[in-house]
Amino acid sequence: MTTLNLPPSQALGSISITDLRERLADPNLVFVDARPTAAYNGWPLNGEARGGHIPGAVAFPSAWLASVEDAEVQRLLHEKGVTHGRTIVVYGDGTDDAAALGERLTRLGHDDVWVDGAGFSAWAADDGLPLDRLPNYEKLVHPAWVAGLIAGEPSDTYPGTGFLVLHVNFGVPDEYDDGHLPGALYLDTNRLEDPVDWNRRSPDELHATLLAHGISADTTVVLYGRDTIGHANEKWPGRRAGQIAATRAALILGYAGIRDVRVLDGGYDHWVHAGNPVETVIREPIPVASFGVAIPQRRDFIVDIGEAKSILAADDAVLVSVRTWREHLGRTSGYNYIGPAGRIAGDVWGNCGSDAYHMQHYRSVDNTMRPYPEIAANWEAAGITPDKWVAFYCGTGWRAAETWFYAFLMGWQRIAVYDGGWFEWSADPGNPIEVGGEEDAAVA
Repeated sequence: MTTLNLPPSQALGSISITDLRERLADPNLVFVDARPTAAYNGWPLNGEARGGHIPGAVAFPSAWLASVEDAEVQRLLHEKGVTHGRTIVVYGDGTDDAAALGERLTRLGHDDVWVDGAGFSAWAADDGLPLDRLPNYEKLVHPAWVAGLIAGEPSDTYPGTGFLVLHVNFGVPDEYDDGHLPGALYLDTNRLEDPVDWNRRSPDELHATLLAHGISADTTVVLYGRDTIGHANEKWPGRRAGQIAATRAALILGYAGIRDVRVLDGGYDHWVHAGNPVETVIREPIPVASFGVAIPQRRDFIVDIGEAKSILAADDAVLVSVRTWREHLGRTSGYNYIGPAGRIAGDVWGNCGSDAYHMQHYRSVDNTMRPYPEIAANWEAAGITPDKWVAFYCGTGWRAAETWFYAFLMGWQRIAVYDGGWFEWSADPGNPIEVGGEEDAAVA
């Protein structure tokens, strides 16, 4: 083994693949992946033979170090199990990204830090070494992939049947006009939802919307939103929740029958921060004559109140509340247009974020999807597991759609969104409702 060329006070040990192989089962060792989360999820960003990450590794991209203070770095690492007293092995694309994170770890007082100097590509090149990845990682796309798609570059994960990029939000075309991804069309969620109850529109209405936007069942659709500053007491706070809107659209388009629906991780902001251009050209869709299949094709993606009650009554099913703790306790409805407060009796709390329009519990510090093993671990602790029939609900289906999409990425088979959510359930006083709960419940 060699020592990296660092100042003596910050010297890190370099560890070989042979040593790593031998220590895979060491319970005191923790691997930290310093690459972008897209690479961690499964995208081979630098021509690696295989994509993914070392089994059990936690994700902490070195890029976060530029914008996160030491105290927050320490908190995040501790949350991921990277604690003092453990042996820490950092790996990245090469030496530089891993060493940058390793140096920060030593500065924070970790005294058993090692760097895999060969980088992840050497590990991926050995077919005898195990890898984990997000099962449907290709449905969560990254800016470079979208840029290549727009530029017409070939991709193994794109079927080549035509694509559209859609800028999604709730009734704010001015946001699209202000700037959007090159070639993107505008999609208003009001075209997908009925404003009376915010449930998905009828099959005939969805059919008309998709044809008007030039979308057939074979179209590859890439969705993204723009998250801006706002608060829950605005008249229309949903206008601020662009990425949640994008996943809501992904749910409904998948329900309708589009075979290849993708979401840009981190949305508009992640695109811009990666140095990509935007345009202000207003793009008009070119309608198509046929969708190609009957709508809906994936009826199982969305359940209504009768099925929600069946899930509550079943031993092998769970109805998951993707709402804030205050909503769960019944201290607030979470919405300025919903009066009753409380929760569906018998549900399981799945958390979300600070209010009905934010999803911090499911996002990383750069607003991309939280590493999927962390989401799965939190769900498992609450009894939310892939062997069950799982339906997510929130107020009107937006936050639930984001968690549904993450379960979909993980390859879970029996997942849905209860479309009516708290809005529908609370409107009928005959439906069982609970309030209160453990005031000091842990919020992971």
